[in-house]
This record gives sequence, structure tokens and C-alpha cells, in this order.
Amino acid sequence: MYRTIICGIGMGSRQTANRLLRRAAALVDEGGSIVVTHVIENIPHRHLTELPEVFETTAIVDAEKKLAALCKELGVPARIEVRIGVAASALVAIARETSADLILLSSHVSDITDYVFSSIVEKVVRHAGCSVLIDRRPDHADKDAAPQAEDTAPL
Repeated sequence: MYRTIICGIGMGSRQTANRLLRRAAALVDEGGSIVVTHVIENIPHRHLTELPEVFETTAIVDAEKKLAALCKELGVPARIEVRIGVAASALVAIARETSADLILLSSHVSDITDYVFSSIVEKVVRHAGCSVLIDRRPDHADKDAAPQAEDTAPL
């Protein structure tokens, strides 16, 4: 189906990350590739003096380890790409650099900031040069049911 898939994963819900990786594995062509991508949002320079110099390096290494462990656990062969920047721009750039033919993302519950600043998903859809698949399934289909520990566990 797809030769190269960019699978954008945040460090939030483990259930969402599992679902996205499984979907990417189901959609990739035999011999195709999955690029699991996480973007650490830019920190304004005025705050950098308050953070240790190794903050960015540590954040990148931590995200890479978590994503690699998840891929290994699910048996999904993937390249891990962690960047610092603006999430939507970085996802579109990685898709362009890898000649991806699909970007796979998950939606979230909209809040007021989405209306003021627009969401990452909306920006990716608007600017991507390839197809974008948005997984809209909520993490907890039955809001009254008690979530399982794995469902709410952060990645």
C-alpha cells in the first residue's frame, strides 16, 4: 500500500502509540519502511539559560530509547527520528526528505488553543506533499469505563 510511512508519535498515551505503530505496520508495503517520528517542541531562547545545557540531548536520547523499545516490543521494524523544532514543520520536512507517501498521525480532543493557533494535525494536512491519515479513535471509547493501566500509561 505505502512504500514509506512517517508515523508521528507523541510521548503521551501508550495505547495511542501502540495503535499507530500497528496501523503503520499493516499499511506499509513489503520491503517498505516506517519512520517513527517524535518532535520536541522548540524552547524559547529566553528560557534556555534556566535549563541545563544537556537538556535537548537528554530529551532526544530519552525519546529515541522509548520509541525503539516500543517498536521492539511490538515487533515493528522502524527507523527512529527525533528532532527539536516545530512539530508540524518537522513532520512535513521529514516526509519530504524521505519521499514518504503517507504521514500517519493521531488526533486529540480539541481545545481553545487549536482555534487560536490551529492544531499540529491541521497544519500537517495543509502543508504535506503526501497523503495524511488521521487516526481519530479516542483512547477510551467508553468514557464511563475505568481505563486500564496500560491505556493511561505515558510512553
